[in-house]
Amino acid sequence: MKKLRRKVYMAAGYNTISLGTGRKEFNPKKSRPGLEHYLKEAGKATLEMIGGTQNVDESVVGNFMAARFNKQGHIAALVPMIDEGLRYKPSIRVEGACASGGLALTTGIKSILAETAEVILCLGVEVQNTMKAIYGADVLAGAGWYEKRKDGHAYFFPGQFSDRAGAYYEKYGKEYARKGMATWYKNAVENARLCPTAQEYHNTIEDLMAVGLTEPNGKFFVDNLSIYDCSKVSDSASAIAIMSEEGLKRCGIDKKDAIEIIGYGQCEEDLTKDPDDLTCVSTIKHTVHQAMENAGITKDDLATVELHDCFSIAGILGIEALGFAEPGKGAGFVTDGNTARDGIIPTNTTGGLVGWGHPTGATGVHQAVTIWEQLTGKAAAAQIEIKEDKPYGMTINMGGDDKTVVSIVYKRA
Repeated sequence: MKKLRRKVYMAAGYNTISLGTGRKEFNPKKSRPGLEHYLKEAGKATLEMIGGTQNVDESVVGNFMAARFNKQGHIAALVPMIDEGLRYKPSIRVEGACASGGLALTTGIKSILAETAEVILCLGVEVQNTMKAIYGADVLAGAGWYEKRKDGHAYFFPGQFSDRAGAYYEKYGKEYARKGMATWYKNAVENARLCPTAQEYHNTIEDLMAVGLTEPNGKFFVDNLSIYDCSKVSDSASAIAIMSEEGLKRCGIDKKDAIEIIGYGQCEEDLTKDPDDLTCVSTIKHTVHQAMENAGITKDDLATVELHDCFSIAGILGIEALGFAEPGKGAGFVTDGNTARDGIIPTNTTGGLVGWGHPTGATGVHQAVTIWEQLTGKAAAAQIEIKEDKPYGMTINMGGDDKTVVSIVYKRA
């Protein structure tokens, strides 16, 4: 892929609370906000930061399964509900399973590159706590090849990644792998405790490693993962503005308050195929290296990464796909503290999917907001040091079991 032919920026990011089990506000027996609430909160917050709807040319929404979770389709037409000023302006909804948010970002980026828009309101939303987890698992199975649903685990995607974890145990050792996965959980919760919108923000467990090492029980859940290895069911929305240089000027945003997109990759794998190697996320590997080549950087230039850790094993495999650890060495790399907020590559600084939450259609946008906050010094208690010689961040948003992947490289503008 050639380098971008036009400068593209992002600014004015906003996340709602990631609502679900673990949040003090969450009560499954009481009515909870719907799609409209989350879209309006996130959208209005970003609009306020960019000077209002008169500055917006078009909108894009990432959403996965509102048609089943909420019995609501036609999500693009909810955008004018955010503000009357968005009436009669173009809006589109995109879907790529858990990578729907990432696809929303690349859709906006392409509009800037095509010079058909200067300012795009980009949103991601999902409301999933409308049904019990076992029924939600059936909905989420639509991110895989549904033809195989009858042969899959009742908890379909935990079953898929349980198989990956089992293969990793067999190849590299279970005790070794479980220690790395428990450390991943520990880091996720510690980071989430620094972010008021995170689902695990209220988590007060003292010995996180002990909890992370909880032995998987196939009779209760899946064979090779405990519930602490999994991201949670989450309701949330995120929003960010995607702009050209002209768009920045129009919105009155200084470059110091924006990040520049300098490269991205987007790849698809055959949904009907089983992975060639359960211990390798090959589509992530291909996509992140495409993004870095497009951006003209290497992994060693990155200050921080937002990595799609729908399960702790996915985080470890993602670190290996990025090249920070050789195959089989990812668990040890994590155990040694290299992905912690003060490590070699601070990863998921607000908790990632395990700690912050995983509102599927919003996750990719949430990742971009986190990188924007970090690279512009707006991350408050979750802020890490961004060194002058490493001004870059990366997001990796995966849909399904390594089937759709979007990776974007950002630079402090």
